[in-house]
Amino acid sequence: MAAGVAASAVLTGLIWLLGQRLHGIALLPDQGASWYYWKLPEPTVWTRLSAWAGYAAHQIAFWWMIYYAQTRVRRHAAGLHPINVVALAVNTGFVALHTLQTHLFYDGLAQDVSIYSSQGSVVLLLVVVLLMENRRRGLFLGRPAPLGREIVDFARRYHGYLFSWAGVYTFWYHPAEATSGHLIGFFYMFLLLLQGSLFLTRAHTNRWWTLTLELTVVVHGTLVAVMTSGPDGMWPMFLFGFLGVFVITQMHGLGLSRAARLLLAAGYAGSLMVVYALRGDLLGGAGETIRIPAIEYALAGVLALLLWAGLRVARLIRGAPRP
Repeated sequence: MAAGVAASAVLTGLIWLLGQRLHGIALLPDQGASWYYWKLPEPTVWTRLSAWAGYAAHQIAFWWMIYYAQTRVRRHAAGLHPINVVALAVNTGFVALHTLQTHLFYDGLAQDVSIYSSQGSVVLLLVVVLLMENRRRGLFLGRPAPLGREIVDFARRYHGYLFSWAGVYTFWYHPAEATSGHLIGFFYMFLLLLQGSLFLTRAHTNRWWTLTLELTVVVHGTLVAVMTSGPDGMWPMFLFGFLGVFVITQMHGLGLSRAARLLLAAGYAGSLMVVYALRGDLLGGAGETIRIPAIEYALAGVLALLLWAGLRVARLIRGAPRP
């Protein structure tokens, strides 16, 4: 795991170093929040094909490795299985391929799909983690939500396919640009690809490591908000929104004492009030910071309902007599 984190940092550094060559690319003016700036004004068949073919090959390869591990290996180990080594090598190879593709053709998937699809894929990943961990740490202040066992078991068994899609899709969505926002995002994606490559190992289920992956979105979201909107922008919404999920749910799966959890909650509330008081909007801050937790928990409920309905339909189909 430590070597993987170091390798992720090295790969991010290489994208930064090589990205200096991309400064001459002519791009259209920014057109607002729903506009993705880093895409060619005049894409060609080859720029599109290079991105979509690379993404498809990466995605299929990753899904095949997960399927192989689930059907052929099927056991956890303290060290790496051979398929883990293959997964690490394959993901590293596709990172290099996408970097090369950027320098030859520039465009990522962003040319053809909405910016919200990239952001939504990571949000969906975080929501599925909430469902998967419901039995261990609960959903609200350590208390589990009333989710059926089959829903949680289904999410645990098949989450790898969804998580690999979220990581691979988001990685290929962006060109390998060297802006601060891109580099922070790429490092986060590399950590997710690392986690995906460590399936069926003890590292993959280490609760401190998985929590780190969940909380990295706090750093990424906050820093990108500061970079795009400045110190007076909406960065507190991301900082205290995602940390709100930590206080409500995530910290309750760490084995911390009640006193420690109360101290963390008090520190969170105090910091929130200080920041918004200094901004002169204490009441507005309370409404702003609740948006992200509200969205995540609402999506968790909707997703649980959809899974329940899908599993019920599948059970009815399996039980129906054949014509």
